[in-house]
Amino acid sequence: MEIQQDLKLEEKLKILTDAAKYDVACTSSGVDRKNTGKGMGDAHACGICHTFSADGRCVSLLKILFTNECIFDCKYCINRKSNDVPRASFTPDEICELTMQFYRRNYIEGLFLSSGIIKNPDYTMALIYEALWKLRNQYQFFGYIHVKAIPGASAEIVERIGFLADRMSVNLELPTKQGLEMLAPNKNHNNIMKPMNQIKNGIGNLLPGKTSGYELMTRTGRKKMSKFVPAGQSTQMIIGATPETDYQLMTVTEYMYQKMKMKRVFYSAFVDVNHNIDAPAVIGPNPMLREHRLYQADWLLRYYGFRVNELLNEVHPNFNVVLDPKCDWAVNHLEQFPVEVMKADYYLLLRVPGIGVKSARRIVNARRYSVLDFQALKKMGVVLKRASYFITCNGKSMFPLRIDRDYIARCIAGEEQRQIFAIEEDTSYRQMTLMDLEVRG
Repeated sequence: MEIQQDLKLEEKLKILTDAAKYDVACTSSGVDRKNTGKGMGDAHACGICHTFSADGRCVSLLKILFTNECIFDCKYCINRKSNDVPRASFTPDEICELTMQFYRRNYIEGLFLSSGIIKNPDYTMALIYEALWKLRNQYQFFGYIHVKAIPGASAEIVERIGFLADRMSVNLELPTKQGLEMLAPNKNHNNIMKPMNQIKNGIGNLLPGKTSGYELMTRTGRKKMSKFVPAGQSTQMIIGATPETDYQLMTVTEYMYQKMKMKRVFYSAFVDVNHNIDAPAVIGPNPMLREHRLYQADWLLRYYGFRVNELLNEVHPNFNVVLDPKCDWAVNHLEQFPVEVMKADYYLLLRVPGIGVKSARRIVNARRYSVLDFQALKKMGVVLKRASYFITCNGKSMFPLRIDRDYIARCIAGEEQRQIFAIEEDTSYRQMTLMDLEVRG
């Protein structure tokens, strides 16, 4: 397959932005690069300024595929080679022009670039490398760039791209080898783990001094990109296409954070776009609600000090549909409550439903200087509708506490059910298109 030249750029844009909408791993944070004053854009460690569509998905990056042509035939992918869909491919120069034009219009703060596979992984990655090299060197773009590495590509081309991109990711696709073999017969688990390990081991490494091919050209002379993938790597799993439990999914997630040093693991609820999978796994009433629960649990692993075995086990392998994972854990461990907010340490406060990272820090700092009451906790951001069942404040409860599992679960579920209803009423999503931005502008 060759790069198509018979389509207008606008036609390519429509095809390749739509083809990228199922790829959700597009966060941007963790890197700090200042503009020299000679180029365009910059990136900040605190994160890119995002714009969100109505469904909550990030649209601040120009999220496109280099091509939706592909030699693979993954059953879950809309761009599989056996599908009869419009095909298009950008050239490296077109990628650069689009990025710069959208940045100048203040539509985006960076680029998210993924791709199907033309000919073979190395050939496709070489085209991506050419686009990034030109963007950094010829177009003087200093903004954020996230690139998907293609499994099966050589270590050399992955390294070259890693010194031009801020973040790289390799999609795990499916959480188990068995699922991958069943739905993506052209893909190999080892080919996925190889670049993932390479990126993990290389993150933060300085640029080799003699490798001029990685240098970033500025108008004032040569300036090297100092680090390899400075914003780290992420990955994505499709959930619901194969019959893994939430316990299995979160166990894989925990491994990715602890062993592979992932910045983020993303979950994408399976959408049967090809209608060719006989028995997709159905866990709970709504795949989007399941995705939501997984993200909530993911947050608990990363910031709240929880372990997977505390949230799930083989006897209870799936998350509660009605209660979020933190509330579900709390009502099943009432022996640890109520917690006295004037004495409990930071990590114990984090385990209280309704108390988040920021509010826990505020409590720890504020109680050094004054005695807290419930009104003060509310001002600090504590959600008392949940927390009041699990805390005392200066020895007092907000109302007479009834330490009963069923009673507390019913009270919390009243609020939780409203959130579930909002999710269930919108079971599909539509990513904002670049044409929407043009109209609104």
